[in-house]
Amino acid sequence: MREALLWKAVSGQRVQCRLCSHFCIIDDGARGTCGVRENRGGSLFTLADRIAALHIDPVEKKPLFHFLPGTETLSFAAMGCNFSCSWCQNYSLSQPPRTGQSPEGQPAEPQDLVDAALRNGCASISYTYSEPTVFFEIMLDTAKRATQRGLYNIMVSNGFQSPQCLDELAPYINAANIDLKSFSEATYRDHCKARLAPVLDNLRHMMQLGWWVEITTLVIPALNDSDTELTDIASFIAKELGPDVPWHISRFHPDFTMHDRAPTPVTTLERAAAIGRAAGLHYVYTGNVPGHSGENTVCPSCGATAIARRGFTLLSDPPHDTCPECGAHIPGVFE
Repeated sequence: MREALLWKAVSGQRVQCRLCSHFCIIDDGARGTCGVRENRGGSLFTLADRIAALHIDPVEKKPLFHFLPGTETLSFAAMGCNFSCSWCQNYSLSQPPRTGQSPEGQPAEPQDLVDAALRNGCASISYTYSEPTVFFEIMLDTAKRATQRGLYNIMVSNGFQSPQCLDELAPYINAANIDLKSFSEATYRDHCKARLAPVLDNLRHMMQLGWWVEITTLVIPALNDSDTELTDIASFIAKELGPDVPWHISRFHPDFTMHDRAPTPVTTLERAAAIGRAAGLHYVYTGNVPGHSGENTVCPSCGATAIARRGFTLLSDPPHDTCPECGAHIPGVFE
């Protein structure tokens, strides 16, 4: 356990956490919404100081399709999350601290994580699996050391940081995949225990910071799969973030507390992809359907397959930032 960053004292021995857009006011002896930041005697401490998951993944698994494609990334997480999504697919990692359980895991020094990434030939380190905002202190320390050693840093997040948190991370994060879960405040409130507006503000902020950003939306039947809502999401990305920002449309499978509906039909994903393209997006991908043609990067200029994939595996030659057929530029970070 260590003293947390990004908080301030308020009246009495209460503190306000300034890490995410919940801005929790925490009484002495209590924890914030995430369950991993605790007020002890008027000072805020983080309990998310142990690594609970550590793997080497293809960067495509994040998913990032336009950022160092074909490379591997050292991926890790601590327990905890500032959301409580009904469909959470990592609930055993993200949710226990919210019910008062102590976070589990193993101690790990940031320098050891950087050394492990280099030793295993990784091009980057990813802060992922649970919500990296809640293990901000480990993420920031590791990202600083990774930058010094020539590694890239990737954040896979729900996008609910405070502006101060993003500014602290700004010099060190190179790419982010952000879950845009819905375009409805009601869905965020009722199913995630959060709000939509800060996520949209933060996406704009990340683009201004110069990070490479890709968006993921888990398309859930009878929740966020209407033509209207999908059009709203796609139009926001195209108009406010840019038409070259990739949109990953992923297939839902019942999990956590949401077992009242079937997996997303593939035809729904195909409809969503068509909506994305009609809204002006150049790169729309279907996820969780291995072998679907929607995994490929298609050149918006000539329609040729610029990068072929199956799941997280590249099927084409090492990709470059130009279409192999017409030479048109493919945006992203390729080396």
